[in-house]
Amino acid sequence: MKKDIHPKFYEHSKVSCACGNKFEVGSTLEKIEVEICSACHPFFTGQEKVMDTAGRVEKFQKRAAKAKEVKPKVKSKKKE
Repeated sequence: MKKDIHPKFYEHSKVSCACGNKFEVGSTLEKIEVEICSACHPFFTGQEKVMDTAGRVEKFQKRAAKAKEVKPKVKSKKKE
């Protein structure tokens, strides 16, 4: 391997979020500032909201409910 071509790696880089959360990771940067982290992101906090302007969710739920319904099978007439 060639020497002196790789950036310096910091084992304990400090990450600070806009929400005030701070933690350490390994990185080539000594300090990292982020806007969203796992402590404030809606997906990880359970506050995720579904944005549905076209009624797609309801349309899917109706189709799924129809699929669950058992329809009586029609017997075909045999020609003799």
